[in-house]
Amino acid sequence: MPLFNYRAIDSDGRAVAGRLDAMNLIDLEMRLKRMELDLVDGAPVSARHLFGAKNIPRRELIHFCFHLEHLVRVGVPILDGLADLRDSLENPRFREIIASLVEGIEGGQTLSQAMEAHPRVFGKVFVSLIRAGEASGRLPEVLRNLTDTLKWEDELASQTKKLAMYPAFVGAIVVAATFFLMIYMVPQLKQFVKNMGQVLPPQTRALFFVSDLLVAYWYVALAIPVVLFVGIRLLLGANPLARLRFDGLKLRLPLIGEILRKIVLSRFANTFALLYSSGIPILDAVRTTQHVVGNLVVQRGLERVEQLIGEGQNVTSAFQRTGFFPPLVIRMLRVGESTGALDDALANVSYFYNRDVRESVEKVQQLIEPMLTLLLGSLLGWIMLSVLGPVYDVISRIQT
Repeated sequence: MPLFNYRAIDSDGRAVAGRLDAMNLIDLEMRLKRMELDLVDGAPVSARHLFGAKNIPRRELIHFCFHLEHLVRVGVPILDGLADLRDSLENPRFREIIASLVEGIEGGQTLSQAMEAHPRVFGKVFVSLIRAGEASGRLPEVLRNLTDTLKWEDELASQTKKLAMYPAFVGAIVVAATFFLMIYMVPQLKQFVKNMGQVLPPQTRALFFVSDLLVAYWYVALAIPVVLFVGIRLLLGANPLARLRFDGLKLRLPLIGEILRKIVLSRFANTFALLYSSGIPILDAVRTTQHVVGNLVVQRGLERVEQLIGEGQNVTSAFQRTGFFPPLVIRMLRVGESTGALDDALANVSYFYNRDVRESVEKVQQLIEPMLTLLLGSLLGWIMLSVLGPVYDVISRIQT
């Protein structure tokens, strides 16, 4: 369904602007009428604007699930609960999406069917869980589980960002310091050292060579990382084999790779447990988790698991034959399958890995700080030795 930009007037005569899904301008006007708004003008959002559109923040979804759960639990009809949420939301884009859900339900759709029209906001896991909750009559429980899961994902994303942001920040400082020294400081010292009239040592010649290159081709040095980044992104998007190898390489990186593996396993176990506990069959749960692990190597492994279970193998042996899942996961799956508490076993796996990820991130940060400090110190030491070495030789000759 196309997305429209609109300007409208509310019942108090105030101007309102926003975006809303509609089939055409007439449909847009009808939808705004239901929101007690009078359309002034509207136009479809261009592809360029759609590409730059912002996703709904995860915290908005957390508040949405939390409030809808409590409204449904005390007996408020879903339609009235959504209407109340629509009127209380501050995010304009999310308010428009909730208005679309209200219109879809008024048109005869279920909540999960209305959510399917917004895949960028309500993913496959979200919609599958809502559908299972509607079918089983456990919608409040599903919404509570979704709230807990979204909070967990928010914490996990925070841990991942913490792992990446600190090295990126310190690395940027190191690169900026290198450029400053090579482009500004070293050229000023170069003529002074050469005027001493002695043969320059190899490290000094190497320093001056690198400095001359950066002074002459600084734009190339700045462009190379950007070109490499864009080129790799395009290659990974166009070539599935390259994406598969790149995802495998990420899992084999020293220090970082093991943490990424634990993050993927934690996300899988948590999502699988949530789907299974909501009444979704194992095959459907495995199929759905393939889209949330975020790693093509693991996704291919889960596709193999789905195939093996479909051929009649039990869950434990199917996961074991992929060779990716560690003994802890296999052991917990075996216990959960034998006791009939597979969701509890997977929840325990998720808890273990989530705690392990947090501790591993802290350890890696403690290792990265001295490593980057050592790198910057080595760079400064090389520059000081290359520049002051010839000066010290001249002073030594004068003294003798």
